[in-house]
Amino acid sequence: MKRSTLFPTLLCPMLLYPMLLCSMLVALVLCAAPPLVSAAKVGAAAPDFTGTASTGKTFRLSDYRGKYVVLEWHNNGCPFVRKQYNSGNMQQLQKQWSSQGVVWFTILSSAPGKQGHATAQEENDYLAKMQAAPTAALLDPTGEIGHLYDAKTSPQMVVINPQGVVIYDGAIDDKPTTDLNDIPGATNYVSLALQQAMAGKQVETSATRPYGCSVKYSDATH
Repeated sequence: MKRSTLFPTLLCPMLLYPMLLCSMLVALVLCAAPPLVSAAKVGAAAPDFTGTASTGKTFRLSDYRGKYVVLEWHNNGCPFVRKQYNSGNMQQLQKQWSSQGVVWFTILSSAPGKQGHATAQEENDYLAKMQAAPTAALLDPTGEIGHLYDAKTSPQMVVINPQGVVIYDGAIDDKPTTDLNDIPGATNYVSLALQQAMAGKQVETSATRPYGCSVKYSDATH
């Protein structure tokens, strides 16, 4: 008996269409997905970013090529951050290095409704109250800048050299406590990195484990 070829003829398109549809959907997802951006790494170029300060002014990192830049992740509700500000240590560092031409960006990556989030006015009031002196306090409620630098804690510190390369990333010092009395005897890694780099030396401690409160990113960004 001669076999019918009708069934295979009908079956092949039935199997083929779902496969083609899946391929098209995968292609659409890949095309729509944003390009992956590697987080900053010591020894690599610092990812460029544009941020809006609490004053309303816009700052772009690449505009400061040729200068040393410090990035400071901030959360005014964190006891580790309060240690640095209530003691006046962070403000002293900001003023000391800004006077030597260093650009200092305080960055707030806390999402709305999370600890450390502040409106522009709230941040301006805080800076005035604490007599802080960063070049600017950048508001990053979406966490875009924070994720670019894989910022995990507040305070976390990053130092970028005039060539735009990250030369330090990590903790502010070697005393991971909330005790103000620990500050005088602490080794400040930010100052150490700037001093050594400005003297033309290799930064001896270029990366440390950051400590403090976790950066309060939006749940949607995790």
